[in-house]
Amino acid sequence: MIPRDRHVPQRAYLARHGQTTWNLEGRLQGQLDSPLTSDGIAQAKAAAEKLAGSGIRTVCTSPLGRAVATSVIIAERLGASVVEIADLAEVDHGEMAGMTWAEIEAVFPGARAERAENRYGWAFPGGESYAQARLRARRALSECGWSADGTPLLVSHEMIGRMLRAELRGLDAAQALSLRHPHGLVFEIDGRTERVV
Repeated sequence: MIPRDRHVPQRAYLARHGQTTWNLEGRLQGQLDSPLTSDGIAQAKAAAEKLAGSGIRTVCTSPLGRAVATSVIIAERLGASVVEIADLAEVDHGEMAGMTWAEIEAVFPGARAERAENRYGWAFPGGESYAQARLRARRALSECGWSADGTPLLVSHEMIGRMLRAELRGLDAAQALSLRHPHGLVFEIDGRTERVV
């Protein structure tokens, strides 16, 4: 295991952006974007209420619009500053971004089966793999640690979020891939332990 960067926060909160229109349509967003739905906005407001009184002064956000919109809602409620961290962007879905799995199967026959055989190492055509994204997650945590005033909140996405949580908790690839992060949930990670706020 790679030694932990001393600038990586020992304690952090993690939130996923609120629901988007493409989430509802079953489209892979990757590093493309779609707007928050009314439910997504409500999820961001609910997350902000859960974090009220937490002492968060810095929200580190993915630069993608759905994460920034979620971060601004939360930061305004908490009186926190927002810092964009490029490496918090979602796993790059390359040529498959914006497509449903049915569309992907028509254009890239057998790709879903190939991915299932090696989810961690398989890369989206023209995009990246979980393994590559984990390196970004490590950099993102270090940059957030440098940028944050106190314990930060990181607002990102489900796939890169798995890698962030794996880095913070010292999890292997299989454990990382088993993680889920539904919209509206906020995790607090302290050392190697994790709880839902």
